[in-house]
Amino acid sequence: MHSTPPRDPASDHLLAPGNSALLLIDYQPPQISTVRSIYTGDLVNNVVALTRTARTFGLPIVLSTVNVSTGVNADTIPQLRGILEGVPSIDRTSINAWEDDDFLAAVRAADRRKLIIGALWTEACLLFPTLDAMAEGYEVYPVVDAVGGTTREAHDAALARMYQAGARPTSWNSVACELQRDWNRSETVKGFRQNTIAHHAAWGWYLALAGEGTRMMGD
Repeated sequence: MHSTPPRDPASDHLLAPGNSALLLIDYQPPQISTVRSIYTGDLVNNVVALTRTARTFGLPIVLSTVNVSTGVNADTIPQLRGILEGVPSIDRTSINAWEDDDFLAAVRAADRRKLIIGALWTEACLLFPTLDAMAEGYEVYPVVDAVGGTTREAHDAALARMYQAGARPTSWNSVACELQRDWNRSETVKGFRQNTIAHHAAWGWYLALAGEGTRMMGD
C-alpha cells in the first residue's frame, strides 16, 4: 500500500488543514432554543464534533457572538466554550457578521480561502456572511448538520439560496474525513478517532436522557 504524497494546500481543491478555517457564529442559548429544523441534541452534538475536529487539525477558528456586551444575549454555549480555550470571542451588533470590522479582520488574518461555516440561524447569520464571503472570492462550506433555522422551510430556503450562489454543502463528519484523508497521517489519527467516539457517546447520552421517540426540536 503506497499513498500519494500530501497535496500542496495552496492548490488542493479539497479541504485540507493548510487551506481551511472554521467560522462559528452565534451558538448562543437564545438562538439554539429557537431552532426548529433539527433536534437540539443533534445540533449541539454536531457542532461540538465539528469544533473538536477543527482543533485536532489545527484550523484557525473565528468565533463570534451577537449582543452579549449589550446584555441582550447570553454568551456562546458552554459545550463549545469549553473546547475553545484561547480562541477570542468577537461580539457584534450586526446580524450579518460580514458587516463587522473585527470579524472581517479576524477572517482575513486567518489567511485561508476555504471557509467552513457554522452559524445560527441558517436563514440569517449563516446565509448573509456566506453570500458576502463568496462575493469576495472565498470558497464557503456550510456545515448543514451543525446549523439550524427557525423553521424547516426557512432552513431549506436559505440553503438553496446559498447553493445557487455557489456554496459547497458539507457535514461535520465529511469535514473530518476530508481533513484526515489518509490513515497514514498518524499525527491526527488519534484525535480523529476520539472525536468520532465522543460524538457517538454523546448521541447515546441524548437518547438515554430524552428517549428516542420523544426528542424535541428546539425544546
